Amino acid sequence: MSNQPYRTALVTGASSGIGAQIVRRLAQEGIEVHALARDAARLEQLSQETGCVVHAVSVSDQAGIEALVKGLEIDILVNNAGQSRTGNITNTTPEDIDALVDVNLRAVLQLTRLVVAGMIERDRGHIVNITSIAGHYAFAGGNTVYHATKAGVHSLSQQLRCDLFGRRIRVTEVSPARCETEVFGRLIGNMEEAKKRFFDEYESLLPEDIANSVAFAVMSPQRMNVSFMEVLPTMQVVGGLNFAKKTSGAA
Repeated sequence: MSNQPYRTALVTGASSGIGAQIVRRLAQEGIEVHALARDAARLEQLSQETGCVVHAVSVSDQAGIEALVKGLEIDILVNNAGQSRTGNITNTTPEDIDALVDVNLRAVLQLTRLVVAGMIERDRGHIVNITSIAGHYAFAGGNTVYHATKAGVHSLSQQLRCDLFGRRIRVTEVSPARCETEVFGRLIGNMEEAKKRFFDEYESLLPEDIANSVAFAVMSPQRMNVSFMEVLPTMQVVGGLNFAKKTSGAA
């Protein structure tokens, strides 16, 4: 373990995928990890595996979040919870807009506001925001509201550095491209079909790749702030979202 001063982390969207892998990775570093998500059964399994402290709370539950944070000294906040939808601004619903803004943007702002106060008081902390390349690039087929919320968190990450200037509080944005998670299955209603459509012929990122990226930023020397990481599959480029298919000779 390094000489970094962090003892406690809070990870949202922690029951599966990227969030669960971040919990595992930080726990490996000896950090007490508080795992927050709605799925109590999955959280309990993760707790048995890693020893994390679980909180079956939605990030949209403002009262629940305030009660949880009140009793914790959080050194690392990982804003990972997120939702997506199909379609674009021409065919989305008011309910979809509200859900995406509530989870992807409003919850991040509210939780950051609550946690950063204690970090300022202790002059110690690290905020990690998991965004998406959708927050930086426009591409056909992307959900417009999802893009807008991720762009909002990108702007938050940059502005936080200004708000916290002169304090030993670091801010990192990790912006993944295509990663093999359940979100694709939820989008089309069938994980097996999503696997065939998005992953079988392509070499995508895995959740542990993002978890290792987070760990690199968090465990880096305190003099060093990894402010932005754009993490793509080697075979994907963002210009037009070109994605080379696997070949029979590929490793």
